[in-house]
Amino acid sequence: MSSWRGVLEQYREWLELPQGISPVTLLEGNTPLLSIPHLAADWNSSAAYVKVEGMNPTGSFKDRGMTAAVSVAVAGGARALICASTGNTAASAAAYAARAGLRCIVLIPEGQVAAGKLAGARAHGAEVVQIQGSFDAALELVQELAPLLPAVLVNSLNPDRLEGQATAAFEILDHLGGAPDWLALPVGNAGNISALWLGFRRMAEKRSSGTPRILGAQAAGAAPLVVGSPVENPRTVASAIRIGRPARGPQALAAARESGGGIVSVPDSEILRAQADLASEGIWVEPASAAGVAAARAEIESGRIDIKGKTIVFIATGHGLKDPALYPHVNDPILTVLANPRALMEALRT
Repeated sequence: MSSWRGVLEQYREWLELPQGISPVTLLEGNTPLLSIPHLAADWNSSAAYVKVEGMNPTGSFKDRGMTAAVSVAVAGGARALICASTGNTAASAAAYAARAGLRCIVLIPEGQVAAGKLAGARAHGAEVVQIQGSFDAALELVQELAPLLPAVLVNSLNPDRLEGQATAAFEILDHLGGAPDWLALPVGNAGNISALWLGFRRMAEKRSSGTPRILGAQAAGAAPLVVGSPVENPRTVASAIRIGRPARGPQALAAARESGGGIVSVPDSEILRAQADLASEGIWVEPASAAGVAAARAEIESGRIDIKGKTIVFIATGHGLKDPALYPHVNDPILTVLANPRALMEALRT
């Protein structure tokens, strides 16, 4: 029998959460850290890994933060949760609300949420409302509505979310025995980059484990932290990072600066290329999850960073099943043959 108890129980002593809360958990966390030897060899890295956060219960990293936010909300007597979402937060909030017996209200931008993510939210009974506007507009609305309903806001503006998401850093440190040289990940609303830097810094202070340099990746059409101003109409195939006004933008910029890293933008074509590269290593991720790989490739090939002999970890934030329609080969024709061995052998020889 597994001894894993979920991230709040596993790392309770390292988390700054109210004492005595009873975890609302789906046994999130404990996700694989898989080597990607082909890409490591291409880049002359001593080791390259992917933290496969799509193996969390609802298929994304959001579950780490949601268990913390919902557990604290329940301890405080909450009866409802509310969030704005591009998809992953909606699915996670809905699942943990269902687990806790809470009402869950989700605002999404009309026509901009992948079917796999929307299905997750609706399967768990969330009340989903589309708005005729962007994610950023939805986030503004839920901040106004939360105190009126009342409901607990569970977007990454909620500090408990960051505490839970910091546990991914703890797991990486446990696996490697210390910090990697580089950590690369996608940046949308900027909660995850902020949380991971929080986790690495906290453990460096408590256990002298060191900290990585952080490379954040935004899509070229949704890169407010790169261009230095909000993007009013963000556009990218990577729906999870299609955000023009990151709620945790200042913290993300601080994480990049303090770690000695940076935040860069990459075109959709390179994100999809990186998604295919990870698939060739046996790891299927949603497009946004591949942005960190795309950014690292661009920085390495340009000579702006050198990981020869160094260790790099990529955060793959969501599973490929979250957004299968965008996989590059999903619409390729499928081989069809007669149901006999000769026809099959002839087809396979071509």
